[in-house]
Amino acid sequence: MPRFSVIVPAYRVQAYLHESLDSVLTQSFEDFELIAVDDCSPDACGAVIDEFAARDPRVRAVHLPENVGLGRARNAGIAQATGDYLIFLDSDDTLAAGALRAVADRIGATGEPDVLVYDYARTYWTGESVRNTFAEHLDETGPATFTLTGRPGLLKVLMVVWNKAYRRAFIEAEGFAFPPGYYEDTPWTYPVLMAARSIAVLDRVCVGYRQRRRGNILATTSRKHFDVFEQYDRVFAFIDARPELAPWRPVIHRRMLDHFCTLFTARGRLPHDSRADFFRRARAHCARYRTPGAPVPRRARLRHGLIRLGAHRTYRALWTAQSLLGRLRKTGGAVRRVLRAAALQAYYRVQLRLPVQADRAVFAAYWHGGYACNPAAIEAKARELVPGLRTAWICRPEDADTLPTATHRITPGTYGYWRALARSGYLVNNVNFDRRLVKRRGQVLLQTHHGTPLKTMGLDLQDRPAAARGMDFGQLLANVDKWDFSLSANRHSTLVWEKAYPSASESCATLEYGYPRNDIYQRATAGDVARLRASLGIPEGALALLYAPTHRDYRRGRPSLLDLAPLLRVLGPGSVILHRAHYSYGAAPVHEPHPRIIDVGGHPCVETLALASDALLTDYSSLMFDYANLDRPVVIHCGDREAYEAARGTYFDLRACPPGAIAHSEDELLDIFATGHWCGARAARLRAAFRDRFCPYDDGHAAERVVRRVFLGDTAVRPPAIPPALRQPVPAVGRPAQVPAALPGPAAATVPADRQASADRQASADLGLAGPRPADRP
Repeated sequence: MPRFSVIVPAYRVQAYLHESLDSVLTQSFEDFELIAVDDCSPDACGAVIDEFAARDPRVRAVHLPENVGLGRARNAGIAQATGDYLIFLDSDDTLAAGALRAVADRIGATGEPDVLVYDYARTYWTGESVRNTFAEHLDETGPATFTLTGRPGLLKVLMVVWNKAYRRAFIEAEGFAFPPGYYEDTPWTYPVLMAARSIAVLDRVCVGYRQRRRGNILATTSRKHFDVFEQYDRVFAFIDARPELAPWRPVIHRRMLDHFCTLFTARGRLPHDSRADFFRRARAHCARYRTPGAPVPRRARLRHGLIRLGAHRTYRALWTAQSLLGRLRKTGGAVRRVLRAAALQAYYRVQLRLPVQADRAVFAAYWHGGYACNPAAIEAKARELVPGLRTAWICRPEDADTLPTATHRITPGTYGYWRALARSGYLVNNVNFDRRLVKRRGQVLLQTHHGTPLKTMGLDLQDRPAAARGMDFGQLLANVDKWDFSLSANRHSTLVWEKAYPSASESCATLEYGYPRNDIYQRATAGDVARLRASLGIPEGALALLYAPTHRDYRRGRPSLLDLAPLLRVLGPGSVILHRAHYSYGAAPVHEPHPRIIDVGGHPCVETLALASDALLTDYSSLMFDYANLDRPVVIHCGDREAYEAARGTYFDLRACPPGAIAHSEDELLDIFATGHWCGARAARLRAAFRDRFCPYDDGHAAERVVRRVFLGDTAVRPPAIPPALRQPVPAVGRPAQVPAALPGPAAATVPADRQASADRQASADLGLAGPRPADRP
């Protein structure tokens, strides 16, 4: 008997069926059967199902002799099911990676509930993915299991069949089955939730709910939408047959009216000549099942009242007026924004006529993010070395807590923002300022950049549209012409910046001084590292591998990542992996939970992750250049090198001068770790050569050199750089020979972003670290 029976009914979805079935069969949890039901589909769905069944014994093909509709096709799948739990998946949707493992673990942890409710995300053809807006009702805190009475808010989560796992014995004992019709989920989900004696939740996206441009039967114009009335008849018949469910009658009555309102006002659902008839039917159902008692939000009372009165013309008129007012508000909002923007620009033009304040400096990083990267390190050193300098940082309100108390915060797009840009004597950024910035005589603009370039940048992207994505190269050059200084970490970067960002100004100078954000790697102590590791939950003495892959320009969504479980087996029980997804993919976990994978996607500072780790595993991320300063092992995995270089391009072949061992496939990667090549003598020699080439100035004094040159006008390079061979960065803590036999700690090791941020801010303050920044560099 398998743990799960995954039932996938298929009808006219041949374009999506492969992906849907693959999403099930590639799950890491393998104790399931896949029942694919061909609902007499006229396209190739039946053949696709047979193809999958022929090559995978877990797939059972069911072919129906005639088209019976989605509900009864699911019934046919239930009749074949032998699993402990039933899971339904629509054939154009997909299971998220690791979903079955997460569901199985949660079921086991909550004592085999009758129903487990999990989350979903709407996925669009653009590649965008939007999580369910009522996800807060899936919070796992509180009792492990409950009845619907204990958590009625679950009814706000989309009432569909495919975001739940059902204990098959419970379904059979209650005799639940799907009726025919359009809205077959309604008389299934409400009765199941009301009858369940134990419900549990899983706060994780397990299903990708595809939003098709066409093909969704519920989005078609037809009188078949009148089927909703018969389906609610079935729901109330179920309640009436069970007196103990009577308290749910007013709640379902209210939700029924909400459903009717949605259908009535949805564009393209009801034929125009059927609207009056639909409203009459809605009024009759309102009267038949009305049961006072459920609170109705104020915004819904008028709608429900009009249904009770049968005033469909009034309802239509008010709805039309409301839609018109909404559009007017949007128009009015746009007008207000235009007027405010005009006022701000007029204010800016006035400020441009006032004197430049040589004692003011304004800093920013990562498109108005928090206190971060090279600008943060320079700002801290400038406050230390420049007498009388007053500094400000441009950042969003949500990042305000990252700023030092001595640094004034400026909110983007405000009058203070434009005043600072107009009158500050020094402007420092690791990206470009607003394109409307007017560079004044007496102002000094320092461009710090934010990484040593491996991937192509600037004008070199002109023939790479996948990476450029509509970049305005003319505006880019206009921004470059405002620079007075361009910071470089090494000779390679200098050559790239001067070609990729050529300035028309002869006065623009390249400062080949090293990256100030890397100063911390030479100042940190063993005690600092120990505190950082403790804040991340790394067990004492464990080998911590930082896995930080970069962005893929040739993919819209998240790229396929390494399967880290085999790597952990090779590394041994005394090891953990800090998984840092690229910041452009958000902070949500991308791997299924594992006791030795610590998800640090939401961690605010990559420097602390580097200090806390013992080795780095990456692909094309420029983090490798910074990490080399620590003289700790770096392993490169470039399995998609050809695709990456075709889309983005690189300035040199990383295979010719890698910072350590390099793997071209997952098998090679496992072999590198299994044989110890990743931390062997040859890897050390490669790392030393790489460090000599790309880290000649990262000696802990780069920020001082920049401040002395830009703010104090000292043209002598002071202090001179310490050669890499003479530096002594803080050593790593975990070693392969020192890993413990077992790792203590909880079953899941994901560190919440808020706890990480709090602990890390304290550790960063102790280190004098230049604040958080995204994980990856250009």
